[in-house]
Amino acid sequence: MKNKQINTAFILGAGLGKRLRPLTENTPKPLLEIGGRPMITYAMEHLRAVGVKRLIVNTHHCAEKYTEAFPGNNWKGIPITFRHEPVLLDTAGGIKNIEDLIAGEERIIVYNGDIVTSLPLEPLIEKHFALKTTVTLALRSAGPLLNVNIDQDGFVCDLRHLLKNNGVKKCLFAGIYIVENSFLEWLEAGKIESVILPLVKMIREDPHSVGGVIIDDGFWYDVGTVEEYKRLNEESVLRKT
Repeated sequence: MKNKQINTAFILGAGLGKRLRPLTENTPKPLLEIGGRPMITYAMEHLRAVGVKRLIVNTHHCAEKYTEAFPGNNWKGIPITFRHEPVLLDTAGGIKNIEDLIAGEERIIVYNGDIVTSLPLEPLIEKHFALKTTVTLALRSAGPLLNVNIDQDGFVCDLRHLLKNNGVKKCLFAGIYIVENSFLEWLEAGKIESVILPLVKMIREDPHSVGGVIIDDGFWYDVGTVEEYKRLNEESVLRKT
């Protein structure tokens, strides 16, 4: 882990956005506009700021809307590869489905396509290399769902209370994480699966395989409902980013 540059990011853009209907009936959730531009462009800008040079976005619902939104398959000079999922594969399945696209990468950043945040990514990158973990999660110390537990050394010791290990602190998973290419060995091609279950298996086998870093700086929004979306669209802070 000598080279701390992470060149590629995978933005999860294939979800159905059921809770945001009717807004998402004819539009993928990450393409809903906030502050006058697609929500996903905030993630793209965030990633570019830490040196990401290539983007991969998985698609499913209204996939053609992505190529309409990003003609030439690029955003401000950064190339975008769209990987269509005819059947939704969930997070772990989605990562495994791009294995051929990241064969030459040591690691990637995975970024949920339905969050809007300005939390600094540098501490996540630094922590990943310091802990030398296979996966490192960006966490928040407060939020609606505190279901990630970390121990005193910064390793994740439980997720969704599946291991019954409280550690020293309960945290919110911020939807951004770094994964080493070796993580794909824990995933099964074509399997519809959340990333949580492979992570729990890893922790059971090696308590030091998954790291976490609490980053409370900046704003963080999970755009989950029509009401939240409308409120966020009115937030002036986003118009300044």
